[in-house]
Amino acid sequence: MGRTLLTSSAILAVLLAVYYQVSLKAILTANGIWRVIEPVGNTNCKKEEALQACEKIVLHPPTGILYLACSTRASRRHWIPALGVLEDDKLAFDDYIATYDPATDTVTRLAFEGFPTPQGYSAHGMDVVPSASDPRELYVYAINHRKPVQGPGKRVGADSVVEIFKTKVGGNTLTHVKTVEDSVIDTPNDVIGYSDGRGFYFTNDHGVKVGVSRFLEFFGLSRTSVGYCHVDDGCKIAISGLHGSNGIARAPNGTVYVANSKFGEIRVLEEQSNYSLVLTDAIALDRLVDNLSIDENGALWAATIPSALRFLSAYHDFEKVAPSSAFRITKNVGEKAFFGEKLKVEKVFEDDGTQASAITSVAHDAKRNILFLSGVFSAHLTVCKAP
Repeated sequence: MGRTLLTSSAILAVLLAVYYQVSLKAILTANGIWRVIEPVGNTNCKKEEALQACEKIVLHPPTGILYLACSTRASRRHWIPALGVLEDDKLAFDDYIATYDPATDTVTRLAFEGFPTPQGYSAHGMDVVPSASDPRELYVYAINHRKPVQGPGKRVGADSVVEIFKTKVGGNTLTHVKTVEDSVIDTPNDVIGYSDGRGFYFTNDHGVKVGVSRFLEFFGLSRTSVGYCHVDDGCKIAISGLHGSNGIARAPNGTVYVANSKFGEIRVLEEQSNYSLVLTDAIALDRLVDNLSIDENGALWAATIPSALRFLSAYHDFEKVAPSSAFRITKNVGEKAFFGEKLKVEKVFEDDGTQASAITSVAHDAKRNILFLSGVFSAHLTVCKAP
């Protein structure tokens, strides 16, 4: 009996050691349990306090104007479906989309036109795309976590959809084009749209809207997805069985990138003729990855979370701050490329939270050398001279 118990204990110890090396260590590292913050690129920054709780920011490169999907910190306290915060009885669902012109420090809150909002607008992911027929016209694709009508949020989750708007470069209104509703749009987080104003990809950040099984995804349960919709043809799952899908971006050559917000990597996907996606590669980072963007030079930018615990702590206590970081990924043209390192991964911004707290989105203006950083419950937009 004693020998059997000893053998069982030894086997259990080995299994736990293997699990630690294979999974748990990666989870703890990505969540920044032992991370020391090493500030970089944060010494020439300013704060735009009129823009709070802007989860996603998108640059319009020709003008340098930034588009932002914003809320208030008070509203975010009660409603962030991605985090399972679903107190729909405690907010007005009156979020907004704004522009910021860094040349004049002008903030403009865009007015909705023709937008029926009985369930309101709750901002999350967004994309801004010039029209293929007229570059002065912009299509805005926006995730909307609407107030649920079939029951309380804690029981049924958000009634999430994708809204399509039109606006003009420099305009101050958003004309509603269409609300896209489909069962495939289940837990949408971010979106990338086409220049025809009719098609888009989006990420589902969880396998279900509510329930304790969402917690298992933290430990590696892979059931998030990327969906594709066309206003004429409906929606479908483009790729499934992914882990922690969050931000999404598309390069000029059509390559699609999807962030893993649980294990610290960026997936590289290729679009097929039927709009399905195929996984071709993965870019490893050492921390959680939120939203992604592509600058005019073709560099991929990632807003990252150095410490998940401090991020959550700052969310529950707005008097606290959380560290932030941003990475730039480019093609490696140095000597290391000869030895198989295809990509150059650089941490170009890191801050202890003083300048930029708990960011979830980053945009780089390559022409004007400006870095923009914002977060889902941040107290302000941060604008820095890019390093």
